[in-house]
Amino acid sequence: MNSRSPSSAAQDPRRPSLPGRGISRRLSALSSAEQGQNGSSVGFAEHAITEEIAEIKRYADFTTIDWVQDAAREQLRRRARRRANAGFFERQGGLGWRQKLWESYDAGQAWIVVTLVGAAIGLNAAFLNIVTEWLSDVKLGYCTTAFYLNESFCCWGAENGCDEWHRWSSIWPVNYLLYFMFSILFALTSASLVKSFAPYAAGSGISEIKCIIAGFVMKGFLGFWTLLIKSICLPLAIASGLSVGKEGPSVHYAVCTGNVISRFFEKYKRNAAKTREILSACAAAGVAVAFGSPIGGVLFSLEEMSSYFPLKTMWRSYFCALVATAVLAAMNPFRTGQLVMFQVKYDRSWHFFEIIFYIFIGIFGGLYGAFVIKWNLRAQAFRKRYLTKYAVLEATLLAAGTAVLCYPNMFLRIDMTESMEILFLECEGGHDYDGLCDVRNRWSMVLSLAVATVMRTALVIISYGCKVPAGIFVPSMAIGASFGRMVGILVQALHEAFPQSTFFAGCEPDVPCITPGTYAFLGAGAALSGIMHITVSVVVIMFELTGALTYILPTMIVVGVTKAVSDRFSKGGIADRMIWFNGFPFLDNKEEHSFGVPVSQVMTSEVTILPSSGLDLRGLERVLASSKFQGFPVVEDRTSRILLGYIGRTELRYAIDRAKKENFVSPNAKCLFAQPLSTAVRTPSVAAPAVTFDSIASSSGQQSVDFSRFIDPTPLAVHPRLPLETVMELFKKMGPRVILVEYRGRLTGLVTVKDCLKYQFKVEAQETPRDDTAHDDRQEKLWTMISGLADWLADRVNSVSGGRIKLAGRGPSHLAAATQDPRDYLEPIRPSSDHGILEGTEDGDLAGMELQDR
Repeated sequence: MNSRSPSSAAQDPRRPSLPGRGISRRLSALSSAEQGQNGSSVGFAEHAITEEIAEIKRYADFTTIDWVQDAAREQLRRRARRRANAGFFERQGGLGWRQKLWESYDAGQAWIVVTLVGAAIGLNAAFLNIVTEWLSDVKLGYCTTAFYLNESFCCWGAENGCDEWHRWSSIWPVNYLLYFMFSILFALTSASLVKSFAPYAAGSGISEIKCIIAGFVMKGFLGFWTLLIKSICLPLAIASGLSVGKEGPSVHYAVCTGNVISRFFEKYKRNAAKTREILSACAAAGVAVAFGSPIGGVLFSLEEMSSYFPLKTMWRSYFCALVATAVLAAMNPFRTGQLVMFQVKYDRSWHFFEIIFYIFIGIFGGLYGAFVIKWNLRAQAFRKRYLTKYAVLEATLLAAGTAVLCYPNMFLRIDMTESMEILFLECEGGHDYDGLCDVRNRWSMVLSLAVATVMRTALVIISYGCKVPAGIFVPSMAIGASFGRMVGILVQALHEAFPQSTFFAGCEPDVPCITPGTYAFLGAGAALSGIMHITVSVVVIMFELTGALTYILPTMIVVGVTKAVSDRFSKGGIADRMIWFNGFPFLDNKEEHSFGVPVSQVMTSEVTILPSSGLDLRGLERVLASSKFQGFPVVEDRTSRILLGYIGRTELRYAIDRAKKENFVSPNAKCLFAQPLSTAVRTPSVAAPAVTFDSIASSSGQQSVDFSRFIDPTPLAVHPRLPLETVMELFKKMGPRVILVEYRGRLTGLVTVKDCLKYQFKVEAQETPRDDTAHDDRQEKLWTMISGLADWLADRVNSVSGGRIKLAGRGPSHLAAATQDPRDYLEPIRPSSDHGILEGTEDGDLAGMELQDR
């Protein structure tokens, strides 16, 4: 793929010989120790400079990690460490016990980190479970023996309530009002804390974590404040009654925990690749504690989260999930020995005639996922366009509306996990669950479940994405459970109406044939698979929830049907669509592309380049000041465009600042990016002294400064006729920030992830053209109606209170100031030629969190 070779470079008389041209060298390349120099001081100095540059680059927000360079830096560290150990042998004559102990600690550091992280995740999950249950129950009543106990702990051992648990009032409207007030208070507190202290704590976080694991840098998203605020606000958001779940945010706070703890260890503080292993393991542990499913968590991390998942990462994910689950089990937050509230055991077998109904549930799961994804994206566009400034008010009003609508329905009033616990269980055993199993209440229960399914779906569409910690796993499972239970009750009624039918010939006499709880269980799995587009991990999670091998085949049938329907109606799960909606630079390795074009049709041909000589220091600083690109190709001269290498913006800025700090160059000093022609080519056996700033004489007559040691002389380069699909695979598998395009040694352009995504969107727009004018008009009318309603309400409150209470209204006259087209957020990745993003090698001007990958 790389059309340049060391031999051809050496034979080309126009191309200057570069130090280390024949060996792979990145980020100032090889230290003097690696080049075979006798003295180690220069080598250590070079290594220190490389580490200092890497430290600076870690703070470049909204950039993409170059995994190739990161791997090369790790090789440099290992070689320097080996050389230091060799010098220790020579000086001491043997390896002391302190050195052996340090090496053992360094080798086992990964398992220490994984253990600490897993234990912290388990403790946090247990704490959040306990707090969430108490906050959810305190809306309905309180425990007289101990106010801090929820209803289940207060009435431990009682079947249907107890005298110690009191409703707030014996008057139904009073309880309704208190339920409403508590919901508003919890939502207001959660949204306010998120907005004030950690905006990244809002939402699920799975989409962003997928991009971070792939290499996208988002400062603060995995920081301590995000972890703290997410842990505090998540129970409040769940208890407010909003149709959001804790399982998605569980992944976020688990990954935050891993990032915070790993930063205390030098190995992970300085190496992005090793940190990626920890983050992948933490994602698995987050799902494990959320569902009580350690193996399902590992598979979820493999199937959904990680684009790079080697065997070593799988083992560490397994161990982290094991530790987290063990700690959660030891904490026993529900005092039942179960890891989640809705964990059940099924001991009754299924019948083959039920496969028809299982397929029906699978179809529902696929249609549900496609429907919710489509309309939630439209709700997100409306939210981003009009409601950005009113995040706290929006969450509060959503909680108020949800409380008003949900309180009359027994399945919507209680916490969603508690609702699933009721819907999953069998009727036998003496438990009635508020008349759910009573034959006399069958049709009222069917109606109630149908209403709960429809209302919860609508509430999930408008609630997921509001500025509180919000997941979509459990709400989707609750919707699927209510629909599945409804189908199960109907099938049970059908069997009782026609018990002698041939269709039900597989049923044994005098034994319950249909178990509606299993339909609820399968419906939950179908909805989860439909919204996330995951398969294997859903089957394993549902199996670990029930512990019943009997229902693996029905679960596989349901999930398989759901997957087929989902792929027919929608492209990617909700996490993948949110990545597309937010404009993150992410190439999904699950997608297969067939464009049939060479990379030359996609590449950026107008590139900001740096000549190897002829550019003075003042001109170089003007180039840096006038552009925000993250790197620049270095060529022999602007006419020949013979490619010599690539220099990153951070390395160039560091070199200039160091030269000015030493005060030995003038603004007119010439900048050299290549050694003179007379310099011999370095090889591993013949080494020339390394050029450093310290070795350059500090004098006023110094008229040139050498930047060649900061150049990557072997950037990844491809031929212009290479298929675009192959280039996209290089980005997915190797993870470079930029790939240069050259023809016979001449630079013709470059390509980045952004360029690939722009072309992909262009092709999709041509294949499926859409006119969003009508959709935008409907959004405009809806916002005008909301603004008019707000103005009317403000006027009424103002008149009723006699002017003592004044509410700020939102009239249509203020509309233009508050609106912003959501497509503006996506503009950096849309195919266009008039935004200036094709000039250079990196677009650093971001709208929010947009693409920056060069």
